[in-house]
Amino acid sequence: MATERLNSILSHLTPTKSGLSAITQKNPDDVVITLAVRTPLAKGFKGGFKDTQLDYLIYSLLKKVIQKSNLDPQMVEDICLGNVNDSKAAYTIRAAALAAGFPNTTAASSVNRFCSSGLKATQDIANQISLGNIECGVAIGAEMMSAAGDRVPQPFHEEILQTQEAADCMQPMGQTSENVGKDFDISREAQDRFAAESYQRAERAQKAGWFDDEIVPITTTVKDPKSGEEKRVTLTKDEGPRWGTTYESLSKIRPAFPDYGDRSTGGNSSQVTDGAAAVLLMKRSTALKMNQPILAKYVGATVTGLAPRIMGIGPSLAIPKLLGKYNLSLDDIDIIELNEAFASMAVYCVNALGIDSSKMNVRGGAIALGHPLGATGTRQICTGLSECRRQKKKVLLTSMCIGTGQGMAGLFVNEVL
Repeated sequence: MATERLNSILSHLTPTKSGLSAITQKNPDDVVITLAVRTPLAKGFKGGFKDTQLDYLIYSLLKKVIQKSNLDPQMVEDICLGNVNDSKAAYTIRAAALAAGFPNTTAASSVNRFCSSGLKATQDIANQISLGNIECGVAIGAEMMSAAGDRVPQPFHEEILQTQEAADCMQPMGQTSENVGKDFDISREAQDRFAAESYQRAERAQKAGWFDDEIVPITTTVKDPKSGEEKRVTLTKDEGPRWGTTYESLSKIRPAFPDYGDRSTGGNSSQVTDGAAAVLLMKRSTALKMNQPILAKYVGATVTGLAPRIMGIGPSLAIPKLLGKYNLSLDDIDIIELNEAFASMAVYCVNALGIDSSKMNVRGGAIALGHPLGATGTRQICTGLSECRRQKKKVLLTSMCIGTGQGMAGLFVNEVL
């Protein structure tokens, strides 16, 4: 502690470091992650969580956070939930936290920035810690896509609709994917080949047990759709990966959005999925004082906007913006978790940014694993940090496109080498 405090003081007396040396520096006031865990990801409407309510899933994961961290829950001052589809999310997180064992002195809130909600929750807790408003908090992302859709139920006010980009905010996500495919000439073949690689990587990772240290088992109730019989089950593995998937098998699938185009399919788009993921954050000094294992340092995150009709390419703008803030290049990044909302946007981002595909979505992405909207931002942190530990790599970059035309990216430094 004394050495780190001295280094912190000296850093203010010496020229400012930039790039990798700056973000890998350790100071007592750093925001660090001491736990990153997630539920298995289950198939929407027919998987292991199809009869599970959002509150129970959150409650179950928060109980695991308390158990695995071995931290006095009274130390946690705030919990932020990223969720998209549940209008009662703010009530849900508060009640679930209390039931899970957090005291009534632990506050709770919810945020919604569509597919980046989990990362937004992480950013919100980290910012509070960085500003000294709290010492310790939990960011959780959770989504039960079996329970609801994300379509706007009715048009906006007629005056709003007179602005074309405002009207474009109502475009279904499948339509925006076809827009990207057509506008930037991302062929059906390129999308299917990308999707096949995602499935194959997920299969390889699942068979090798790479996901095991990021997933916590969740016990719940499943109802038989024919008999109505209920039984208790414990989910331990992701349900999305389809072993044996090939380009040839994907190329036979019909277009999913024929009204808008013929390139996006159920095989090269992210899966409808239920799941949750959580990260425990605190100051480095607090972690050391509480004898908590430091998994990673939270460096920062940023968001940007773009035309809603091509929302998928958001990461191609958010990533350079974030890297620019820290004087970094993609060559400085070891592992990239880029959300595969659709193969169209993923292929575009890889090509536009010149991403080395060998370090992106090493365990597969949302096409193979699923995309529970509010959970993806925290799920990527869990998966990315686990992969950093496996490869003994340092710098993790996460990013995703966001409905209505936005992009977000986050930066982390693994400290378990």
